[in-house]
Amino acid sequence: MKKILTLTALFIILQGCTQKNKTMITQNPAITANNIVDELAKQVKHYPKEPTFLINYERSWCFMEIFVNDMLVYKEFDESMSSTSFEISNYIFKSGTQKISYKLYPIGKLKSETDIYNSLIDNTLLKIEIEEFDVSKSRNPEGKIVKEFTSPMSITKDEYGNETEKFIATGKDYYEGSLTFEAKIPYELEGFENAQDLRKLDAKILERKLVKQYAALRDIYQNKEYDNIAKTSYNSLRDQFIAEYQTKENIQSIWEELIGAFKEPSFEMQPIENYKLVFFAEGKLVALMQTTQDNRLRGNTALWAKVNHDGGLRPMFLNSYFYIPQGETEFKVY
Repeated sequence: MKKILTLTALFIILQGCTQKNKTMITQNPAITANNIVDELAKQVKHYPKEPTFLINYERSWCFMEIFVNDMLVYKEFDESMSSTSFEISNYIFKSGTQKISYKLYPIGKLKSETDIYNSLIDNTLLKIEIEEFDVSKSRNPEGKIVKEFTSPMSITKDEYGNETEKFIATGKDYYEGSLTFEAKIPYELEGFENAQDLRKLDAKILERKLVKQYAALRDIYQNKEYDNIAKTSYNSLRDQFIAEYQTKENIQSIWEELIGAFKEPSFEMQPIENYKLVFFAEGKLVALMQTTQDNRLRGNTALWAKVNHDGGLRPMFLNSYFYIPQGETEFKVY
């Protein structure tokens, strides 16, 4: 979620003798939990052609992370194989060349497997399709493939001329690659072109400040400050719904689902711990990413909760990434 924060005093805590502390948010002061749906719906525009983009993938014998324009959009740390599709339109900020990156990791020891795989194997495979749809007249249109990609393989021949194909990074504990495709969209989002390169700042100072900001955000959710949640959620939801050409009815439904999870009595924010500083978007974004080897939690920021869902406590991730615009001294969160 995107929220505006300052480097020195993100939040002003109002303290009272008999009152519970409440966090004062200065971002989006006119936004409340009651009017956020109306305000978001006002930002969405419709066009004669409304392109949206999906990634279809097929993965074998590896875990993976997929990035669009150097922003983490999807991860898979469960089972040895999978295939599905997911939307990427809200990570496409303007027309032009878009970059897809991927990182592949060994699957280690899975419950469903007897062997341990501490390195990538011959059968490691990732296939990616970029598919474009026009949703201006139907939410289920026929798509067209604009890019296809298969992770690189090497071919060797034995003494008899028999060919064997295997993954190019067999035996390694990590592999990454990238591809590009062209996208033409009718809208333009702000993105991070005018953000500072945070890699140039002192990493220890940056980390200390981020820890404080994550802790402050944690308090907002734990204390169920719904107006503040609305204020700090508005910017990222706005970008998402613009890119999805969402209807007001769907915006209402999504917001109610989010608030419903926060209102759940079992909702419990978890400690900010076991993290490392990681940069995204060519250094324009930074986050505290979890360092756990628990496959249910890997690939997420240190801001998360547990909530009762489908008959048991499940993790709920409130992933937050920080940036600073050029010429400013305030953090913003995406």
